[in-house]
Amino acid sequence: MCRWLAYSGAPIVLEEVLYGGTNSLVDQSLHSRLGAEPTNGDGFGVGWYGAANNPGVFHSIEPAWNDQNLREIAGHISSPLFFMHIRAAIGSAVQQTNCHPFRHDRWLFMHNGYLNEFATIKRDLVLAVDPSLYPHIQGQADTEVLFYLALSFGLEDDPPSAIEQAVGLVEAVAERHDVPHPFQGTIATADGESVWAFRYSSEMNSRSLFYTTDVPTLRELYPERTDLHGFSDDARLIVSEPLGDVAGVWNEVPESTYGIVSPDHAEMRPFKPKAPSISVAVGA
Repeated sequence: MCRWLAYSGAPIVLEEVLYGGTNSLVDQSLHSRLGAEPTNGDGFGVGWYGAANNPGVFHSIEPAWNDQNLREIAGHISSPLFFMHIRAAIGSAVQQTNCHPFRHDRWLFMHNGYLNEFATIKRDLVLAVDPSLYPHIQGQADTEVLFYLALSFGLEDDPPSAIEQAVGLVEAVAERHDVPHPFQGTIATADGESVWAFRYSSEMNSRSLFYTTDVPTLRELYPERTDLHGFSDDARLIVSEPLGDVAGVWNEVPESTYGIVSPDHAEMRPFKPKAPSISVAVGA
C-alpha cells in the first residue's frame, strides 16, 4: 500500500515532520512498520497551502528516501496545512500523474488503499464523473477517479457526504459486477482551512490511521520536551502510522470513522457509505 501524512496548525517548515521522529514518513518509504509491505518506493507527492489561492504540489517518481529535491524544498517551505504521500503502486504505472496528492482548485486528495478489481468497475465509475470534471483526469490511478467522483457528488459543499456517495457508488457498481470487498483504505482531503480524514473498508478491516493528542496535553505529559513548544496549541498530525514511539502521542482512528480538523475544531464521527443522491449513468 502507501503511507501518508496530513498536518494542520500554525505554519511550520515541512522537514520538521517529514524527516523528524524515529519513524519519519520518509523513513517509512523504505521501512514501513504497519503497511501492507515495508517498502513504498514508487514515487511520492507533497501538497501545501501558502500565499497562492491554490495549493502547490510537487510530485516525483523517485523513492522519497533518495530524493534530494524533496529534502531541499522541505527545508524551505513553511505551511499551515500540508499533505505528503509515499506510494506503493497497485495496477497503475509509476508516473507523476499517478502520484498523490491530487489537486483540483483549492482541494487536495490522497488515499492509502485500493478499489478492488478496478479494471472491472472502472468504466462505470468514470461514466459517473461530471462531464465538466472529466477532462481534468490526467492519470490511471483508482484514487484519482475516486477524487473526481467525490467532486461530482459535492465535495466542495459537503465533504463527508461526497465521500460517502463516492464510496457508496463503488460498492454498488462492484456488487453489480460480483466484485468482492471493493473498497479498502484511508482518505484525506482538504480545502486549505480544514482536513477531513476517513478510515473505512468494505470488509471492515481497514488500513491503519492515527492522529496526535492535542499539544497542550502533550506539554503537560512531557514538560521537558522543548520540541513541543515549536507547535501551536491547535497543531494536529494525521498519519497512516505513527512517526515515533512516545507513549500518549498517537491515537488510532476507529474503524468506519471520519475526523474533521480545523483551526478551532476537531471531532470524529461515524462513516457509512450511501447511494449517490443524484442519478448516475452506469453500465449493466
